[in-house]
Amino acid sequence: MKITIENIPEGSEPEIIVRCNEIDESLLQLIYSIKSSSKKLIGLTGLQMNIINPKDVFYFEAVDNKVFIYCKEKVYESRLRLYELETEYENLGFFRASKSTVLNISKIKSLNPVFYGKFEALLLNGEKVYISRQYVPILKKKLNL
Repeated sequence: MKITIENIPEGSEPEIIVRCNEIDESLLQLIYSIKSSSKKLIGLTGLQMNIINPKDVFYFEAVDNKVFIYCKEKVYESRLRLYELETEYENLGFFRASKSTVLNISKIKSLNPVFYGKFEALLLNGEKVYISRQYVPILKKKLNL
């Protein structure tokens, strides 16, 4: 892959031009990554609003009609619904792991098959999250297995 960087006049808007024979999954992932670098997520702790980089999120979980954002050491509450977060961040490596969980694939340390076709994901922060059997094929596809 050839990369060319050109300086532009002051005040001009930066532009990225992609030239390719066909768009594949890795190129789409790169495009989504560039576009989403400016996306931030709002997490609440009490009345305080915290700005969170989506790359720092391990998973989102819905519990008792509330949605929580799990980072390495802190948990925040989100005003968004789980399906909204899933849609917004699916191109950043997030996927639906169960009815109540959306998981960041890049935070998975290891996977272990468990009973009835489920998987257990050990995350980089030591937490374990279960992946329902109906979502295992989606995970396998995202991991190219």
